[in-house]
Amino acid sequence: MQTLFSTEGMHRENSFKIWRETLSDRSLPIELERLDDVPFQATIETATVGSLDLTRLTQGAVRANTSRDMIQRRGQDGTLIVTFQLAGVLTSLQDDRSSVQRAGDLVVLDHRPGVLTTSAGHQSLYLELPRERLESVLGSARLFTSMTVGADVGALSLARTFFLDLIKIRRQLAPDTAIRMSEIGIDLIVACLAERLAHEAPRPVHGTLVVQRAKAYVEAHLGDPSLDPPQLAVAMGVSLRRLQELFHERGQHISDWIWDRRLAAAANRLSDRGFVHVPIGTLAYGCGFANQAHFSRRFKERHGLAPRAYRQAALLGAP
Repeated sequence: MQTLFSTEGMHRENSFKIWRETLSDRSLPIELERLDDVPFQATIETATVGSLDLTRLTQGAVRANTSRDMIQRRGQDGTLIVTFQLAGVLTSLQDDRSSVQRAGDLVVLDHRPGVLTTSAGHQSLYLELPRERLESVLGSARLFTSMTVGADVGALSLARTFFLDLIKIRRQLAPDTAIRMSEIGIDLIVACLAERLAHEAPRPVHGTLVVQRAKAYVEAHLGDPSLDPPQLAVAMGVSLRRLQELFHERGQHISDWIWDRRLAAAANRLSDRGFVHVPIGTLAYGCGFANQAHFSRRFKERHGLAPRAYRQAALLGAP
């Protein structure tokens, strides 16, 4: 990663003051307060992978307060902050929920008033993700902000390792591949949050969370041609009848949702220049269709054009 700032080599009496000024210059809406008297050290490192900007932050023991006025001046309401805790301890308070994150944990923070406290030796990896991308699957961010996602979530270790490895190999990736890898990383984060929400959901919202988890699972397994309602119910740990009831309560059918998402993914790939050399049959199989004829029929019913014609029109910029 590229080092943007480091207190290394600075005089101990000046390092925290300069660090605070540096964060202010980066328009971060926080006020910092030191919590110990040991020599203060801090570093900001960044990397870009596809559509994601990643920041690794290392700092000593501080308390960071964020007020409503400070947030409004920055105007970042369209994103949420996802934090992988790499070392030390982070305590977060937001939306009347207080939680503690240790190495290996994940937490999501919103651009709303809150308090963060870091221990000595704190290190985190930060990503800003589109709010709509998370809330469209998981519901309002208030359901999961400042909620510790820990080792009891099986996918978390995979997600953390994925991003750390992605940073290491980012320069070896072609631009289109980097974008696709960043999208996979976001899907992993969504899956982790969906699993965590399901662990301790109050009964009134449990059904909503099951549906949200099911939709996240579908997004992550679109390429599996065997994915169907019975398999999805098994993956969610509920009966097929119960899952069907939950979808019906929301005016949806499970199979229709799966095919809608497969067709949407196919349309996106047909419009993507990064897939221009992928044969139609291969693309169809990658979106979960068992054969090209079935794909072509369903695609034309939905979009009014055969896949090949749709691709040609999209790449030419036709409406």
